[in-house]
Amino acid sequence: MNKSRVIISLDFSDANQAIDFCKKIDPISCKIKIGKELYTRAGPILIEKLRSLDFDIFLDLKYHDIPNTVANACRVATDLGVWMLNVHATGGSKMMEAAHESIIKSGDSKNRPLLVAVTVLTSMSSDDFAELGVANSIEDQVLLLSKLAKSSGLDGVVCSGMEVNKLRHEFGKDFCLVTPGIRLDILNNDDQKRIMTPYDAIKAGSNYLVIGRPIIRASNPVNVINTINESINSLD
Repeated sequence: MNKSRVIISLDFSDANQAIDFCKKIDPISCKIKIGKELYTRAGPILIEKLRSLDFDIFLDLKYHDIPNTVANACRVATDLGVWMLNVHATGGSKMMEAAHESIIKSGDSKNRPLLVAVTVLTSMSSDDFAELGVANSIEDQVLLLSKLAKSSGLDGVVCSGMEVNKLRHEFGKDFCLVTPGIRLDILNNDDQKRIMTPYDAIKAGSNYLVIGRPIIRASNPVNVINTINESINSLD
């Protein structure tokens, strides 16, 4: 496993596009994320092909179902050899505990994938919470779900950069914080509401940064990756 903190979101609708892109970049300089659209299109075969290129893979399917179903899905994902996978924390402790147990039982505990829980999507705002009838603030809800994930045995959570500092102080250095909603240009927020730059997110306490469009749409993605790595490595 490489030590890069950058996870590139392969926001492609076609497997060949994803593979062609990955052949242009160095697997030592980053990790990659496969989400719902690409996985639905290409499935496990794509994971096999990208693993053959030596990439660490974050399978971002956000499992959320009854405990047994999620546990079985996590077991299959573990068998695929992914580096990280996730579930929705709102599935509750029984679901998360079942997911964690299935991964532990699936093989070598030292080489198992990291299991993290999605807290609150970075596209959500306080207005969305009001619409759903959630009384907590976003920050309080993220903290509540993070505590639930940790008590369920998970390795960490997915959260925005806005919540990272508080969670790092709450849970210490061994709790993994994965931060999407990363933008190189803070003014270009697309469909994300709670965003942050790579440097600021790592400084706040993030372990890994999920970055998609700013890299995959760049004219020279290698230069962008190198620039990001240089900026965040200066914090080590």
